[in-house]
Amino acid sequence: PAVTVGLWLGGRFEAKDVAGYIGAQILGAIFGAGLLYLIASGKAGFELGGFASNGYGEFSPGGYTMIAALICEFVLTFFFLFVILGSTYSKAPGGFAGIAIGLCLTLIHLVSIPVTNTSVNPARSISQAIFAGGDAMGQLWLFIVAPLAGAALAGLVYKFMSPEMDK
Repeated sequence: PAVTVGLWLGGRFEAKDVAGYIGAQILGAIFGAGLLYLIASGKAGFELGGFASNGYGEFSPGGYTMIAALICEFVLTFFFLFVILGSTYSKAPGGFAGIAIGLCLTLIHLVSIPVTNTSVNPARSISQAIFAGGDAMGQLWLFIVAPLAGAALAGLVYKFMSPEMDK
């Protein structure tokens, strides 16, 4: 959902398609989390635990505060969208966008797993929180708001700075 919103605000995605894409992403993430649950629960002694859900405070892997989690998710999603928009720019060298996007996402995970378990994707956060329940659901708002806000700002900044707008 964050990438979809960022692409839409960056002028790369049609408004009429946003709701459908976001709905499909959330349903797909829930389906994927359900499959992971079925696989993981097939082991004797399985305990659900946090189910890789996102969190801050005592639910952060490294004990980071809510403010740290908010800043981390906002900034990393902002830069992720900027890399996506820049590397897929029509005049960027062809064939390299996937490398830039993949390496950026790898760096995002290396930085944010200890902080929040890495969101930058509300669909991923929603799906895991549904299975983890409790505190994961209570903290879910941050992992929806921060990535959407970071992506939205990146899309708007890109739109106003982009040479594509000179057409």
